[in-house]
Amino acid sequence: MKFRTAALSLLLSVCLAPAIGNCQKALHGWQRSGAKYDRELIGELKAAITDNTYKKINGIVVIKNGKLLIEEYFNGENRDSLHDPRSVGKTFASAILGIALRDGYIKTLDEPLSDFYDLKLYENYSDRKGKVTLRQFLTMSSAFDGDDNVNNSPGNEENMYPQPNWVDWALSLPVDERRKPGQDWHYFTAGAMLLGDILDRRVPGGLEKYSDKKLFRPLGIGHREWVYTPQHGPSTAGGFRLSALDFAKFGQLYEDGGTWNGTRVIPKSWVAASFHKYLQTSFPGDSYGYLWWNKKFEVGGKSYETYYCSGNGGNKIFVFTDQPLVVVVTASAYNTKYMHSQVDEMMTKYILPAIVAEDLPK
Repeated sequence: MKFRTAALSLLLSVCLAPAIGNCQKALHGWQRSGAKYDRELIGELKAAITDNTYKKINGIVVIKNGKLLIEEYFNGENRDSLHDPRSVGKTFASAILGIALRDGYIKTLDEPLSDFYDLKLYENYSDRKGKVTLRQFLTMSSAFDGDDNVNNSPGNEENMYPQPNWVDWALSLPVDERRKPGQDWHYFTAGAMLLGDILDRRVPGGLEKYSDKKLFRPLGIGHREWVYTPQHGPSTAGGFRLSALDFAKFGQLYEDGGTWNGTRVIPKSWVAASFHKYLQTSFPGDSYGYLWWNKKFEVGGKSYETYYCSGNGGNKIFVFTDQPLVVVVTASAYNTKYMHSQVDEMMTKYILPAIVAEDLPK
């Protein structure tokens, strides 16, 4: 512990020195914030994580006004650790799709599935399946008979992973005649995976090279790990690994309307379209945008709205609409009942009160 404290003090002294470029490199390109926050409250949160009140929380990063305010790690992770955020990775597919739409490689979000695949080659062919659109995949509202929250659903993601070809399996799923496409929300990982396959087919050089050029290099993100499909295509089902500080860059990109350090990366119109409440989810109080969730936190009698990426284990990237805040939580409480609820409690009991309190400690 003494060594870690000494190392942190040394890093802070470097950050205050003239060699600011080296400091930013050490902090993955972030500048450190001098804004005040309730350190005692954050100290209480750290103690609650350490004593396992909040389980398997690995990292907390808070960005305020575009600068690094809070950075804490647990359970052996550090600022260079690549973390598996599970379905947080889906939202990167949304970002890249917005870029590809701008660049003309995708014609329209209402382009049907039949434009990308010869669906007659797959099982359970129907005209209704061919009319499924990219927009419906983005909003989790396609006609496919797939729901990850229903164990016996044919299209449940757990049925996909053992398959030798995820794309063929997904395209062979039946449609549910009872669904109203574009209206009935149901969480369907295979649809997000198909978006990645479609992008991989359409963009020059494939999805991995295209996203590197158009998204990750502009954000200064070098160290990362894709998860691949059995055919070695980059998977957008989830699991794309970055450091917590680099996940925060993705959140800040949206907080700033699609720009990073003044450079346009994603169209402003795409950010606005992504941050729209298209459908209510099956979770009370949550609505859904383009692979972004939306909810409100109630703190001290006030409401704080956020769009957020969410993944198994309790992984989150929160982008607030009424505060200049981005909050990243990395966690590995995979497949537990408490994984999401404990993060919500951390936000309302510790993180937000520590940052947005009107009378912050001097």
